[in-house]
Amino acid sequence: MQGEPGATFGFSVLGSVRVHRAGAELTLGGRQQRLVLALLLARAGAPVSLAELVDLLWDEQAPASAVNVVHRHIGELRRLLEPGLPTRSAGGHLLRELSGYRLRADEQSLDLLKFRSLSRSARRSLQDGDPESALRHGLDGLALWRGRCAAGLEPASRRHPVFLAVEAERAQTVREAADAAERCGRLGEVLAPLRQAAELHPLDESLQSRLLLALAADGRQAEAVEVYRTVRHRLADDLGVEPGEELREAYDRLLHQRTTPAPAGPSSTLPRPAQLPPDLPAFHGRDELIAEARAAAARPGGPAVLAIDGMPGIGKSALAVHLAHGLAASYPDGQLYVDLRGHGREPAMGADEALRGFLGSLGVPRDGVPAELHAQAGLYRSRLAGRRLLIVLDNCRDAEQVRHLLPGGPGCLVIVTSRSRLAALQTTAGAHPLPVGLPSAGEARAMLLDLLGGHGPADPAAVDAVVAACGRLPLALAMAAARVTSGPPTPLDAGSPAGLDGFDGDDPQTGLRAAFSWSYEALSGPAARLFRLLPLYPGPDIAVAGAAALAGVAPRVGRALLGELSRAHLVSEDLPGRFRAHGLLLAYAAELGEDGDSPAERAAARLRGLQFHRAAW
Repeated sequence: MQGEPGATFGFSVLGSVRVHRAGAELTLGGRQQRLVLALLLARAGAPVSLAELVDLLWDEQAPASAVNVVHRHIGELRRLLEPGLPTRSAGGHLLRELSGYRLRADEQSLDLLKFRSLSRSARRSLQDGDPESALRHGLDGLALWRGRCAAGLEPASRRHPVFLAVEAERAQTVREAADAAERCGRLGEVLAPLRQAAELHPLDESLQSRLLLALAADGRQAEAVEVYRTVRHRLADDLGVEPGEELREAYDRLLHQRTTPAPAGPSSTLPRPAQLPPDLPAFHGRDELIAEARAAAARPGGPAVLAIDGMPGIGKSALAVHLAHGLAASYPDGQLYVDLRGHGREPAMGADEALRGFLGSLGVPRDGVPAELHAQAGLYRSRLAGRRLLIVLDNCRDAEQVRHLLPGGPGCLVIVTSRSRLAALQTTAGAHPLPVGLPSAGEARAMLLDLLGGHGPADPAAVDAVVAACGRLPLALAMAAARVTSGPPTPLDAGSPAGLDGFDGDDPQTGLRAAFSWSYEALSGPAARLFRLLPLYPGPDIAVAGAAALAGVAPRVGRALLGELSRAHLVSEDLPGRFRAHGLLLAYAAELGEDGDSPAERAAARLRGLQFHRAAW
């Protein structure tokens, strides 16, 4: 490994600090050690003095042992990168430079250097009059970002001049990508990075003016006007000034509908929506599912449909959005996204409402949208014909809800997510099923540590305890991490609640009980009753005959009820004929049963289940 750092390592600082060796992510240790590595990475091969490292680690008076502490962190990082390295050996990655250190890295091993190379290529292409290449290189560079530079190491990541300088490079690349996109007539493609950069730099009028024009070009004039008003008030309140010439000119173009440049080609007059939500910086794992989805999307034939399903809180939407961001480059005509509200507090969205939104994003004026559903669907498919768009239909109730939202010809990719198994889409649209299970223990640990951010380092035993209490369920992990990271400093052990009481947060409508309730309330009465009785069964899983005995119904009825629970992902068939519910779902079912069923009914069901279990074993 020595002398070949780029051959096996991948270093990331454009987001949380990470190191990969041969595809596996390394555990980087405590906060101070990660800060040392972050500064070395942000310097991208330039030396970092001991004095800088000491100032970074201690905001106020540094202890007398500060230099020795820095040396110890460097030694630990060296042994992390090269496990067989002899004590006091320099190795081939962290090199001593006069009174400091530098990290040996190149474009293949460090995301910052790769970003800078792509940004330079974009700048040259723009200067050479090739905005298409400039836009491609700029977007490729911006796609390397996974959050703020050195994210999770706040407050240093938000105020240290080296990290701020890297953030300024991102802002400049976003500006240049927006200029290239405007010249290509494709401003919608930079809308997502523009939003992120404008949020980080709320007083940067140059970024805000480009965001305003991109929103207007994407058909979001009202939002663009609101952006201008917000920035104007912010400038007045914070700086006591009025908007400058660039921002005023952008607003004038918006008011006079001069936000779209002259077309560069026959298809550039068509809108290119960019509606994907931001990708999760803490996304981990799911490598096999992502590889399977990519292979299915590449198959020849009609419109590809990927049907993602799984239990509440398993991370279906996060997977769909992450997958969509990874595939977006293959669909140059844009991305459409809609939350169909199939499960939630609000009524499910009708296909007509979704189609009206999509048609507006595809350039159809409001008064040009037909009133009748089939006519809307026909116009929608006509707008998609011959184009390559990526369409994400999130939180779907059933196949009927999305039937009219599927393209009519090849070229587009549709990603559908649902808590219900969408078997009908497999037969009617050739959908490829992607059932989502629980993450592995390693993936769950990595997810939790990333969510904790700077609120570590965490004791491995405490991390494992929280992962176990959450049953590796991503939504539960996120809520447990929120208990630790929000409010006053809280030990990680406090993020390991018992039962469901620790998973409601400040708003019970966003907790686990609410998430589970949306699936439970969609059940038929008999299936809901069986679900409430499941915690009373003595075994770790249950067969059809056991479920029938527990509910006091005929075996054929028990099979139908378990099938309904399985399709709703409230139970899973881990082994043929054996069904099991997640521990947190069982806790929720127990609460429902205690509140809704009489003691006599529960006692009778418990006795039936116990008698069947004893007879079976």
